[in-house]
Amino acid sequence: MKKVVVGLSGGVDSSVAAFLLKQRGYDVIGLFMKNWHDDSVTISDECPWLEDSNDALIVAEKLGIPFQTVDLSAEYKERIVDYMFNEYELGRTPNPDVLCNREIKFDVFMKIALQLGADYVATGHYCRRGIIQNENGSETYQLLAGVDTNKDQSYFLCQLSQGQLTKTLFPIGGLTKPEVRQIAAENNLVTADKKDSQGLCFIGKVRLPDFLQQKLKPKKGIIVEVPRNAEHYQNGREAFSDKKEELAHHAQKPTYSLNDGQVVGEHQGAHFFTIGQRKGLDVGGTKEPLFVIETDVDENIIYTGQGKTHPGLFRRTLFVKDDELHWVRPELALQIDGTIKVMARIRYRQPLQKATLHKVEGGLYVDFDEKQSAITEGQFVAWYIGDELIGSGVIS
Repeated sequence: MKKVVVGLSGGVDSSVAAFLLKQRGYDVIGLFMKNWHDDSVTISDECPWLEDSNDALIVAEKLGIPFQTVDLSAEYKERIVDYMFNEYELGRTPNPDVLCNREIKFDVFMKIALQLGADYVATGHYCRRGIIQNENGSETYQLLAGVDTNKDQSYFLCQLSQGQLTKTLFPIGGLTKPEVRQIAAENNLVTADKKDSQGLCFIGKVRLPDFLQQKLKPKKGIIVEVPRNAEHYQNGREAFSDKKEELAHHAQKPTYSLNDGQVVGEHQGAHFFTIGQRKGLDVGGTKEPLFVIETDVDENIIYTGQGKTHPGLFRRTLFVKDDELHWVRPELALQIDGTIKVMARIRYRQPLQKATLHKVEGGLYVDFDEKQSAITEGQFVAWYIGDELIGSGVIS
């Protein structure tokens, strides 16, 4: 009998994942990850880890499977929290959920599971694993989107490797959320009607400014509004000598200065803000809401524009450096000057967009057919062929 360790989070998805595996004849063990001790920055009634741990225990008892808690807070602080602080300080916006999957669930947690003698690790993610049988007898693993397009979480797993997929099962990937809740209700699982948790992976809903201010100190600066007709946006039809020059041009962000607009307010630190952000600016009196179009952490200035269609929010092309480029399917990796048409997204839940990948020396351009709003440094771009996620990278 194959042994599976399930990451029981205390939510309905992982509860049903454990139930289905037991039903399929696996020897199932439930493991709850405790990754955070500081409740001062969590909005505690939103996602209290104690309640989650208790719900996970109740589900394990109901299913008759062994259960234990593992404290991974030291690894979480080092690999996720410190990384987040560092990225925000540099003016980038990290995605902790993607990192948590790569660094904690499918690395630290997976190693613990394998030490317990597990053949597989399973989670309650809405995605699927495909297996291609190769002619030489080897197997290639695919990361496929979940059947429930509204809940598909393949984006969050965009950094997984072949080695990790070899040892991973996604029992609910072929189900919709309503079907998962129905299975939980029919089998009297305490999590059947529990709300989905939101916020940082395994921390819960946090007050992000409070969280960041643990390490990044407030620093008063100015907010500048850049008009829509600024000369940055008066691009004609430039003549480019080659495709690489064109891509480099479209990937370049405008560089703003105080001369590009007028001062309309103050902020408490450019590193607390991200491109596309509207809330927290506290500037009134404009015809349309202000959106952040750029942050300058060196000069501590936030540049903003009116309305969600402000040209400063849009760019067609982004760049991923070689050392931040990852192929879930390494055999599909592009060689220099190689191109491939894909569907791509730059954030979770964004509808997939048509794009072309261009491999150049030093990295990869993702060139979208249409301009994208709020392309943000530090976030992940993921690309697909059909419903298979084949690669990803950190936006430079």
